[in-house]
Amino acid sequence: MRAGAGVAMDWEINGLRLAGLSWGIPGARPVLALHGWLDNAASFSVLAPLLVQHHVVAVDLTGHGRSACRSADAGYQIWDDLPELLGVLDALGWDRFALMGHSRGAIIASLLASTVPERVERLVLLDGVAPGPVAEEEFPRQLRKFLDEKRHWMQRQNRVYPTLEAAVASRTVDGLPIGPVTALVERNLRPCAGGYTWTTDLRLRGASAVKMTVRQIEAVLAALSMPTLLLLAQEGIGKHPELVALARRQIRRLDIAETPGGHHFHMAAGAAIVAQQIDQFLRGRYGIQ
Repeated sequence: MRAGAGVAMDWEINGLRLAGLSWGIPGARPVLALHGWLDNAASFSVLAPLLVQHHVVAVDLTGHGRSACRSADAGYQIWDDLPELLGVLDALGWDRFALMGHSRGAIIASLLASTVPERVERLVLLDGVAPGPVAEEEFPRQLRKFLDEKRHWMQRQNRVYPTLEAAVASRTVDGLPIGPVTALVERNLRPCAGGYTWTTDLRLRGASAVKMTVRQIEAVLAALSMPTLLLLAQEGIGKHPELVALARRQIRRLDIAETPGGHHFHMAAGAAIVAQQIDQFLRGRYGIQ
């Protein structure tokens, strides 16, 4: 399977340079796509070209791919990307759009859709819906963990690989075809002394300063008024039934379907089936209207 390269895009939003990729014809049905943790816009290089009736724009979230890292005093809470994403949407001229996210990107998509529901026509969540909740009494421990881990990761440097092939081998997961993995890895790499190193901000590996409580997550999911499709990987979030149950209770216009494969099923051999489901849903021909 060959990954579709996409058209390079970039924006200057709130003093940060953001990069992305697009597939399809501008003017077609707009879809903003958000990748998962430590991935980048090339995460959609298999799926997006199959959505031929849509204009898909995938953004490298801050600290990932070819987008800028945040300043040393900043962090990477799941809501920190929302102002920049709104800036990208405004730059694209998209008043109304469909929103699609994978994993951490699905969580960010849920947050964005819950806060500006009047702009999101339809929501597609790929093996992610909400973060695991943390009890209120755990707040001091969580904050301490964030402080300790931020100090740790700011003192570390990304690993250096002698060749591109070595970097690709380190990221081979879920039995994915080599083409999509290579596209994903190349976008997260830069040349350096001794070979290649990641562009990814290591602070993304650290703990969040604040974790959402059950009631906060319930409020976010209840605010998702648009038709929502949650696709679960058999070897992914489906193993966490409490989050799926929470989505069933709180999202009013929800369809859920299970898809064979691992967490990156949207990049695997069955991506054509996934694309068909998403295409039908985005065009109002699948499930809840």
